[in-house]
This record gives sequence, C-alpha cells and structure tokens, in this order.
Amino acid sequence: ARWPVGTRERVWLHVLLYIGCRRGDAVTLGRQHVRNGVVTFLTEKGRERQMIEVTRRIEPELAATLEQGPVGDLVWIVGAHGRPFVKEAFGNAFKDACVAAGVPGSAHGVRKIAATTAANNGATTAQLKALFGWESDQMAEVYTKGADRDRLGREAGHMLVNEERTSIPAPSHPVRATERKTK
Repeated sequence: ARWPVGTRERVWLHVLLYIGCRRGDAVTLGRQHVRNGVVTFLTEKGRERQMIEVTRRIEPELAATLEQGPVGDLVWIVGAHGRPFVKEAFGNAFKDACVAAGVPGSAHGVRKIAATTAANNGATTAQLKALFGWESDQMAEVYTKGADRDRLGREAGHMLVNEERTSIPAPSHPVRATERKTK
C-alpha cells in the first residue's frame, strides 16, 4: 500500500517478486531481455561467477507495473534520478523502502517469498531450479519439502478415517466386544 503502481519502489518489488532474481541480476534487467513476453537472462551465481540461463514469461502483474513505470531506458530498476543502481546500492535502497513501508524486508527476502510461493503453488524441484537458476536440487528442496509436507498432509487427511474397518480394532472396541458375545 505504501508504494502503489507508478512508483519506482513498486517496480523494484514486482521485478524481484515476479522474476525471482537476485538483486545483482535485477539491476541489469530491462526490455532488451524480453522477446515475445518472455524474459531470458544469465544469472550470476557465487564467487566463481557461474552463469546460468533463466527464462520465464512476464506475468501480467509485472507487465502492468512496468508499463506504468517509472523505468529506465535499458534497465527497469532505477534510482530517484532515473539512473541504474549497482547491486549494493539497490539492496540498501530497497531496505530503506521496506522501513518506510513499515515492513521487515530485503531484496533477498523477496526472492525467498517468490520461491516459497512457487513451491506452495505446486512447483516441482525441477521447476524451481529453472525459475531461480539453481543447478542442484538442494536449494529447491528447501522450499518443496515444507510445501509438499503441508500439501500431502491436507490431501491425505481423509486416510485417517477407517470407514471400511480395514485395520484391526482394539480389544475394547465395540466390534470386538460383539464378536466375543456371539462365539
């Protein structure tokens, strides 16, 4: 609510949330990375500078935010004067925007929210790896483990009902007591 569509802070939030990129990638993304509604970029990971290609469609929420702007000429995320950020300055500016909005947060925290949301919506380990540029299953499984556990628990709850009496009842169970009387 503090940063409505039409503010640069909303652009920042939606780029992070709907692309799920690292802040270092977020500050380089712009219209040159989009073809036919699909954004493709190389994500930079770790000290070794591993380059992993990430591709995803531009969701309608992000498209609407980018259309309203403000965005830069070659990058979507810009500062007060329309200039691009370096990743450290962007991280600090995003943190300041969170404080001004009265919410805890960081650019990396929004990436975690995006991964959690995708996992809770049923994304598989392979899909999360593709969305977030992870090479191993380990990071994706951090998110799918909790989501799968919750979803499977909700889906399996009906299995606790023993309507067909397929398990052996306890000796004091009414069915056992009746069986003893008839013998």
